[in-house]
Amino acid sequence: MAKPCLFPKILALALTGGPLLSAQELAASGAAKAPVDLAPVRSASDGSIQGRRDARTITLKIPAPRGQIVDREGKPLAQNEVAYQVGLQFSQFENADRDFVVRWARTRLDALQPKVKNFVSKSDDELFDHYRHRRWLPLLVTGQIGEKEARSLESKLGSGLILHPVYRRFYPEQDLAAHIIGYSGSVGKLPTGPINFNEPLWEESEGRSGLEKIHDLQLAGEPGMKRLLFDENGNKLLEEQVKRPKPGGMLVTTLNLKWQQLAEKVLKEGARRGAFVVIDVATGEVLVMASRPAFDLNHFIPGISDTDFKALEADPAQPLFGRAFQSAYPPASAFKPVVALAALNNGVVTEDSTIYCPASVRIGNHTFNNWSKIAEGSINVKRALARSTNPWFYQVGIDVGPNAFLDVARRLGFGSKSGLPLMGETPGLVPSDQWMIKNEGRKILDGDTANLSIGQGSLLASPLQVAQAMAGIANGGALPKLQLIHQVQDARGRVVQANLPAKRNLLGLDSKAVEIVRDGMRDVVETGYGTGRSAALSYTSLCGKTGTAQWGPPSKNQRLAWFAGFLPHDNPRYAFAVLYEGSPGETVSGGRMAAPMVRNFFEPIKEDIEEIIAPPKKALVVVDESDGEIPAAEPVPEETETLDPIDGGPLRALPVTPEEMDDLDTQVDEIAPPVRALPVEEPSSERVGRPLAVPIESEPIRALPVSEDEIIDDGADEP
Repeated sequence: MAKPCLFPKILALALTGGPLLSAQELAASGAAKAPVDLAPVRSASDGSIQGRRDARTITLKIPAPRGQIVDREGKPLAQNEVAYQVGLQFSQFENADRDFVVRWARTRLDALQPKVKNFVSKSDDELFDHYRHRRWLPLLVTGQIGEKEARSLESKLGSGLILHPVYRRFYPEQDLAAHIIGYSGSVGKLPTGPINFNEPLWEESEGRSGLEKIHDLQLAGEPGMKRLLFDENGNKLLEEQVKRPKPGGMLVTTLNLKWQQLAEKVLKEGARRGAFVVIDVATGEVLVMASRPAFDLNHFIPGISDTDFKALEADPAQPLFGRAFQSAYPPASAFKPVVALAALNNGVVTEDSTIYCPASVRIGNHTFNNWSKIAEGSINVKRALARSTNPWFYQVGIDVGPNAFLDVARRLGFGSKSGLPLMGETPGLVPSDQWMIKNEGRKILDGDTANLSIGQGSLLASPLQVAQAMAGIANGGALPKLQLIHQVQDARGRVVQANLPAKRNLLGLDSKAVEIVRDGMRDVVETGYGTGRSAALSYTSLCGKTGTAQWGPPSKNQRLAWFAGFLPHDNPRYAFAVLYEGSPGETVSGGRMAAPMVRNFFEPIKEDIEEIIAPPKKALVVVDESDGEIPAAEPVPEETETLDPIDGGPLRALPVTPEEMDDLDTQVDEIAPPVRALPVEEPSSERVGRPLAVPIESEPIRALPVSEDEIIDDGADEP
């Protein structure tokens, strides 16, 4: 029968700071063979004038448990659990030679091997060397196993085998938000040879990717220390905790676990590959950032094998790649509101001016088609947005000029990283004349402008950037500074770091221009001729924009579908972007693929949204009750004017003053420097874990430029 293991109690003591083990407990466990009357109690610091080869005072490090990563309501995304490893605990042998020690160990290991799945074989040299130098500590001979498996195994262990408890990282939601949370891994294997001062009791861990890596210092905690005292016969006399470990801090993210789960469910049901992002317009907090497919973070704990990692790398669906923020795509017609804003803001068009839109437009030697292949007639800006009419944007884009609408795009966050703590985030690409000269050997021409005005050509953006731009349009005055970390708490729950809403930069846009574009985006969803009717909600007015783009080499014939926007129309609170990545040869459209996913996400959380966007309740008029009669309460009369959120509505978290508007160019907040991904190391069969970040290309994944005569249909649902 295996001897009871004291380490679980030691582990609990390390966290709770409880009393040390008594001499009676040590004697009862079989850990000490000395007489029960151990009084007076000896300290681990006590010494002896007589040298004994088996007498030892050993000082060991107690690794601190990593802090939790939780959602905005404290629900765990990354936490710790106690796991176990089977250890070979040598006895103290009299005049033991190599053959005897190896034979003693082999007898026990041969009996253990059929009972466990992750047995770690040991050579004869390893067995004897451990006995010579480290026999006071167990030799771990299995990988980590869970508590349930450990309990079932405990009664089957013979003498000389123990269960050795360790901390293990655990991700209760498995692959949820995997590209954001990241994973941790072992710092290195336990040492061999003579025992050194302050060796760790078990393998320490560190963050390897995502928030686990970026916030490793806050999560790591401070290790504790304990001492062990052995007598001249090798019997353990005392085990005392000198310093308690200090757990790491808690990282409170802005993610909403309920919404994140729903978004990933919607993506799983609606797309093989894609992304979903939701941002709070008032605070800049990222509530949802989902990428599909993903990977189970628990497969990296405590380490992933070379075979399994290579299988993930070779998967054509690229599950290691966080599409929401690491991949750059043509934004397609989701970019058209930017062009409309620039045209209205510069006075190139007005709300009522109309432009004739034929089935195609001839620019130079090339023909640019409408997505529907039919003429739309003379239409204004709102109908152009609702119908996603390409010829309107070809002509207006050239009239307003690429510098004007690309400048507005940059103010809305296109072409630069968000500043969030994300590994491998793409900056996207907003071309300029200098970029075109360097890469294409010419400045931006009218044909390029026509392509750019419908979000194609060399323009690239991530779903996160598109959602951020929608938050800027929804706010109207400023681009919110995005937040992914709400606060950091220490081990006692005290807030040591908190992030408050802030603006990233001012937009410098006319409020009337923003209002017109919002109306046009509402018509995309709420009119009979809009391209995004399938996103309509039952309880509030949603503004959106469909989009479809060619992506990748022409030989793959692969397309993307977008739907991006915000809600509600009158006082926007939530901005979003959904990407559907089509398979080669698949016919896709934003209205048919992406828009329904938006409805499928926001309808189930109707009660959540309604509670948040509901206007404040009116107070009742207080009446004089001195006559003893209590008349019926009368409500305060409703206000007849509604505050425009652009001009100071109740959800304005980012106030903009006239003085700030005049000083637009100097009001850009500094963005945090990007976090670099870890270099990818060559596979090693000797490593328990792989300190690998998701491999990121040095350049963003780019779609091949679409030539003037390759313009494709723009994701509308045909009537």
